[in-house]
Amino acid sequence: MLKRSASKYTSKSIGKLLYENRILLLMLLPAVLYTIVFSYLPMGGIVLAFKNFRYADGIFGSPWVGLTNFKFLVISGKLWPVTRNTILYNLAFIIVGMFFQILFAIVLSEVRGKKFKKIAQSSMFFPHFISWVVVAAIVYNIFNYEKGVLNNILVSLGSARVNIYNNPDPWPALLIFLKTWKGLGYGSVVYLAVITGIDQEMYEAADIDGANIWQKIFRITIPSLVPTIMIMLLLSLGQIFRGDFGLFYQLVKSNQKLLPSTDIIDTFVFRALMSTADIGMASATGLYQSVVCFITILIFNAIIKKIQPDYALY
Repeated sequence: MLKRSASKYTSKSIGKLLYENRILLLMLLPAVLYTIVFSYLPMGGIVLAFKNFRYADGIFGSPWVGLTNFKFLVISGKLWPVTRNTILYNLAFIIVGMFFQILFAIVLSEVRGKKFKKIAQSSMFFPHFISWVVVAAIVYNIFNYEKGVLNNILVSLGSARVNIYNNPDPWPALLIFLKTWKGLGYGSVVYLAVITGIDQEMYEAADIDGANIWQKIFRITIPSLVPTIMIMLLLSLGQIFRGDFGLFYQLVKSNQKLLPSTDIIDTFVFRALMSTADIGMASATGLYQSVVCFITILIFNAIIKKIQPDYALY
């Protein structure tokens, strides 16, 4: 943090303030530049959502078409199905993911063996670094109808083969499992760090009062995690209309039989963009996602602020 509060610098020049904190500001510079270059400068491309983009005319020279690009989603009849799938999948990812992340963080915090804890954390963290391309290859080799591991085992046991690539029913559960598995280690680290920072004197006092391990978890650990849980929940809800493109596209590809239960906004737009090369339509969809995500986080933040102001983002 700065050496002094900003209010104490009213009689000093801004230049002297910057000079005294030059090291901290220099450390902050890369993050500021990264945010400007990759978050704020690209916002100029929002104008493409209202234009008929032509490569020869460029972004600002292309003709205006108003809301025409937004009509594609409505006319296609896909707006509600893909939006519904995106919301439901993200809600499932948030609920199931947070539950297991918190659960494993609490379990690891109670483990006393340091070697086992390190091995468990490393094992949980490993899937985070695996590409969805690799995960898709693993899933294909397990569930492939002709040569998959699962079907070979079923045949050896005298059972019939199963073809999940022709059946959309198992895919919601499979996608939720894979998303939870891949994000478990990374997500649990956040909660484990919070648990580590809990004042140990509270646990010692609970031991003196005769509290068992379950009472300490439900009366001390979980209540201490609530502020972090609410912040992580709000941040996740801010992306509820954006799907994990790598997960859905790499595992499902363009399998028409699976699309009714696996198609989300991101994959739908990608396929439409690849077939029509309509950049204006893709930009309109991206703007639609951003606006509804922004509205969603405003609504939930306002609700949380009314219930418990300390847990709100602002």
